[in-house]
Amino acid sequence: MTPKRIKDFRLDSLGVIVLLPLLLIPVVSTSNLVFSLTNQIAIGITAAMAVYIMLRMNLLSFTVPSFMAVGGYTAALLSTNGVTNLVVLLVASFVVPMLVAIPIGVLVLRLRGVYFIFFTFILNEVLQVAIFETPTLTGGSNGIAGVPNASLFGVNFATPALIVTVTVVATVLAAIATLAVTQRFRPEFSAIEENETLSASLGVAVWKYRSIGFMASAGVAGLAGFALVHQLSTAHPSSFGSMSAINYVAYAFVGGKGTLLGPIVGAALLIYMSNVFSSQGEFAAALFGILLIAAVMIAPGGIVGLLRRALARVTGGR
Repeated sequence: MTPKRIKDFRLDSLGVIVLLPLLLIPVVSTSNLVFSLTNQIAIGITAAMAVYIMLRMNLLSFTVPSFMAVGGYTAALLSTNGVTNLVVLLVASFVVPMLVAIPIGVLVLRLRGVYFIFFTFILNEVLQVAIFETPTLTGGSNGIAGVPNASLFGVNFATPALIVTVTVVATVLAAIATLAVTQRFRPEFSAIEENETLSASLGVAVWKYRSIGFMASAGVAGLAGFALVHQLSTAHPSSFGSMSAINYVAYAFVGGKGTLLGPIVGAALLIYMSNVFSSQGEFAAALFGILLIAAVMIAPGGIVGLLRRALARVTGGR
């Protein structure tokens, strides 16, 4: 490893480390409000990390809600059929979206620019139609209600505190997966991000690495979908609407796409502030919009990027 890669690895690893204290929230708090906010932030972080993986290759993907739905409905179907083991649900909600991503990737990953963005956004609408048109499997417009909670070693994760624990565990696992794929293929992802055409001419298998990133992004999104369904005890199409993709992209961009810390900081900040603004009634949306504009203007490279540059100036680049 070069010194730069070691530095990047340490910074990305910090993204996993900062999530670990969330595991203590069920221990130090009994507030349902705190539990609800933690669930929202953790699920938002997981979804934003799915966006971040694709951004490492300069690909703006809006498919996250689609793969969240695949992971969420997979977990719901297993749970309602008696499979509630937490490990099985986590693995299934990660692996099944990855497998679904393979044929989709064949169609979408050769597209470029606005065509790629448009197709990934339309994919969410196609999935919504598929859910509504398969009521015997997905419950259609009613969704799947009364999804049993996960269990492990005789413990049923049904209380608010234990539900938060499951959500945070899913987020930490998603962060580890994101760290693993973005670090293992960092040279290839970076080359594609800088100049895809030049990378291909130099022998980089662009489509191969795009596929790897796309599958990893799908798996991470699937974990977010599982956490959401487990929290709500319901798998419903409205939980995976196309417009939610815009929020997940905003989390990644506001935090910064240069490091794993970016989507974590972006999601935590925007979700927390959204909850603060919600008390302002009709002004909530306007205040949130102002916050987004301010963040983009002040830190066009993301909040984490801004902090890194400030720290580099203070320390003289060390």
